[in-house]
Amino acid sequence: MWWSLWWVWMVGALLLAILEVVAPAQIFLGFAIGAAGVGLALLLGVPGLAGSVPLMLLAFAVISLVAWLALRPLMGIRKGQVKHFTHDINED
Repeated sequence: MWWSLWWVWMVGALLLAILEVVAPAQIFLGFAIGAAGVGLALLLGVPGLAGSVPLMLLAFAVISLVAWLALRPLMGIRKGQVKHFTHDINED
């Protein structure tokens, strides 16, 4: 079926990465990395992955969670930091 094609997962990863650029919240990037990871695993022919939708979804969830946890300290606000806005972008 179409969900077991590697390029479908890569297109999904690309769309999620574009969505991250449009709505930067450091959430969609983890999902994009997860989709790319599943697509790469399907391309490399990881045994048992192509025929099992639950296993593909589990791999997607685990890779996305690991990517999100790894990216959060790098891209998010670090502990003890607070964002301060000194000016309004609409006032020029």
